[in-house]
Parts: sequence; C-alpha cells; structure tokens
Amino acid sequence: MAETNSLIAHCVDADPAFAPIDEILPHRGTMLLIERVSACTDDTLTAHATVDAHAWYADADGAMPAWIGVELMAQAIAAHVSVIALRAGGRARPGVLLGSRSYQAHVPAFTRGAPLRIDVKEVLRSTEGHGAYECTIDHDGARVAEAVIKVFQPTDFHAFIEGSIES
Repeated sequence: MAETNSLIAHCVDADPAFAPIDEILPHRGTMLLIERVSACTDDTLTAHATVDAHAWYADADGAMPAWIGVELMAQAIAAHVSVIALRAGGRARPGVLLGSRSYQAHVPAFTRGAPLRIDVKEVLRSTEGHGAYECTIDHDGARVAEAVIKVFQPTDFHAFIEGSIES
C-alpha cells in the first residue's frame, strides 16, 4: 500500500508513472476523450480531459454537451480496469457500459477549453463481471456532474457480443 500511495503522490504533479492514455484505453481518434491518468488505487482513479472547441461534440459555442459526461466517466472506468490489469502484468478484458439511473449534470454543457477532472470509485465488483462505480466530474473545484455507472466485463467478450447480436 505504501508503494501505491507513493505512486499516487508522485503522479499528482506529473504522470510518468502511468502509460500514455492510448496504451491504457482502446479508444482511438475522436472517440478518445480522456487525456491522461494522474492517480490510481485498487478502487479509485483520477483522469483528466479538456473540452475541445473543435471536436465532433462541440456546440456552436465550442462547449461539450453535459450528456457526454457519461462517456467521460465510462472511459475513466475503463482506464481504472486497464491500469489495474497492467499492474498485475496482464491486459484488461473488454467491457460494456450498462448504464446509469442517476446521471446528474449540474450544468447544461462543459465550457470550451474547460479542464475536467473525472474521479471514479469502484463500489461493486462481482465474480460474474458486473461492477458499479461512483463517478464525478469537476471543473475548477466545482462539481459539474455525478453518477453511479454500471458496467459489465464478460469473461468471453466475443461470445457475449455474438449472443447479443443473435437475440
């Protein structure tokens, strides 16, 4: 645990302890919204993103609609699963976002250029692959969105997808 705490303290100012985000997440191109990870424990992760005024999601003011916060949270969860797997010498199995009954955005959009901090905390993990995370998004120290996000990481992702298509 001391090693983990040392790692987190080191990463708050800089990120050399974490791989580049494209090595952590499978997302590519315009779908990669998270820029970096700055902290990770066995059950928490802090990630960062910046609202890009020229991105596909940008509205006329260059803002990110707040509903995209669910995807920011999902990518931070995926980063948590991946960092934990990488630390154990493996790779994360693919997973899916099941949804949330409680996503609350306290603003209609995240303003252009806004630096966003996404924090996720695992609150449930089952042996069958189901999980739940408490998630928050902050901008300049103010909470702008929060949710409990449910995810599923099937043992055999290919069979899961094939079964979903056939049903």
